[in-house]
This record gives sequence, structure tokens and C-alpha cells, in this order.
Amino acid sequence: MPINIPNTLPAKDILRKENIFVMEESRAVTQDIRPLNIVILNLMPEKIKTETQLLRLLSNNPIQINFTLLRPGTHQSKTTSQAHLEQFYHTFSDIKQNKYDGMIITGAPIERLAFEEVTYWEELTEIMSWGLDHVTSTLHICWGAQAGMYYHYGIPKVERKQKLSGVFEHRVLKPTVELLRGFDDTFTAPHSRFTENLREDIEQAEGLDLLAQSDEAGVYLAASQDGKHIFLTGHPEYDCLTLHNEYVRDIKKGDNVQMPVHYYPDDDVNQKPAYTWRAHSHLLFMNWLNYYVYQQTPFHWR
Repeated sequence: MPINIPNTLPAKDILRKENIFVMEESRAVTQDIRPLNIVILNLMPEKIKTETQLLRLLSNNPIQINFTLLRPGTHQSKTTSQAHLEQFYHTFSDIKQNKYDGMIITGAPIERLAFEEVTYWEELTEIMSWGLDHVTSTLHICWGAQAGMYYHYGIPKVERKQKLSGVFEHRVLKPTVELLRGFDDTFTAPHSRFTENLREDIEQAEGLDLLAQSDEAGVYLAASQDGKHIFLTGHPEYDCLTLHNEYVRDIKKGDNVQMPVHYYPDDDVNQKPAYTWRAHSHLLFMNWLNYYVYQQTPFHWR
């Protein structure tokens, strides 16, 4: 499947070296098909890395995809160049008249703040409300999942005593759900967060199903019964070394964090971790795009 990437976006060359099927805009416009239109609200500080990670996973399906990168207009990024933002990103005022087949809301390293204390919270809630009528299905990731469950279902986040970081085993709870089609009974996925949602809160929410859980890491995957909202508390989009880079960063900052668990061979930070969640990550995104976006979205938005 081709994902249509602007010719000068940094992710293009990285993905091509990984043998990921990408298509430049100049070629995509010659194909007479109806592509899926996906908007990505990127709240992560290192936006180029997150762009590359998400585009890698969006590439693994048979439908052509156009994507729009979105950033909060009420927040100034300190770690991504203004030139990159101006060239590749839009703000909500630019796109709110459009309709999209799918939306991704990423995580953000602000879990310890109350939602209402986040500088762009009002803008984010406006986007989430807009998505109800303008987006077929929204995939919320990590803090984006916590924000979505809080906004749509009133489910609070709970602060942990220590940061949760590592690669954990999860159990499929509802194997007949289309989002989990083709999954093994157990699978691994990374987590990296200071807060969590409680299983009992999700199970008590009307119209929300808990789909996957870890005995160690807790809630992993939940979805609204109408498929409009997918809530993913982990980071399946992470590269093999993302947890390592975060750990090194935290140690340099003087944060009292534990080594990511079930990650380094023999708990030796000098050994390269095994990339054990790649297949699960691709299957999860492929199922979302196929069953919750492509199979549900109208051919002509009205």
C-alpha cells in the first residue's frame, strides 16, 4: 500500500531505506482511486520522530492514504523547528471545515498535569468534539487516550508511584472484536507513562469495551462499541530504541526512574533490545484502518 508523503518530508527517506512502500505526491495524483484522508494531531515534542513512526504503521494496508499533520495553534513547540512546522503542519482553524476518514491523537509528556491545566486543553476538546461529526474513527494514543476517555466518558487518570516503562505482555479479552482480528492470545507492547486508567472505571462506562489488558501494565486497549473511538494506552508505534532514548534522557535530567523492564537483554543497557512488538503494531493499525475506517467511511462525505 502506498502512503502519500510530501517529497521533502524527512520521514520519506527514512522509510524508503526500511523498504516501506511510500509514494511521492507527484505519482499519487496520477492514480484514479479514492484515498483515505487521515489527520494526525501530533502532540509529541519530537515531531519528526513521531511522524516517521506513525507513517511507518499507516503504510501497512492496501489503500492509498493522504495525511494531514496538525498541531495545537495555542502551543509553541520548543523541540521542532519553526520552518518544519510552517512547511508541513496545519492548525485547527485551517482544517476544521474538512471531513476526514480517520484521526490519530498522539500522546504528550504532560501526564502529571491535570487536563484543565494543559495550555491547549480547550483547543483539544474543541477538536475532539469536532471529530464526532467530521471523522469516521479516531485512534487515541497514550496521553491522548487518557484525554479522550476523560473527555468522552468522564474517566479519570490516576498517577502511579513510579513511571511505567518497558515492554509488557498483554492478554486479548475480546477475541471476536474486529480490531483484534488475527491477534495471538498474548502479545507484547511498550508502555511509557506516569499515569494510568483503571480497569473498573472503563468497565463501568456505558458503551465502552475493554479489549486488552496486562497483568503488570494494566489497561492497554479499549474501544467505543460504535467504533468511533479507539483508546490505546501504550506506544506500539515506538521504534526499537525509543524506550532506551527516553531512559537515557531521564537519567541525564536527574529523574528517579527505573530501567525499562523486560526490555534490555539481561537488564544490560549496553545490549540492544529485541524488537518484539513490530508485528502486533502493524496488525493493530491495519485492522483499525480497514474495519473502523475504510469499511465504515462514506465514499462521499456530506
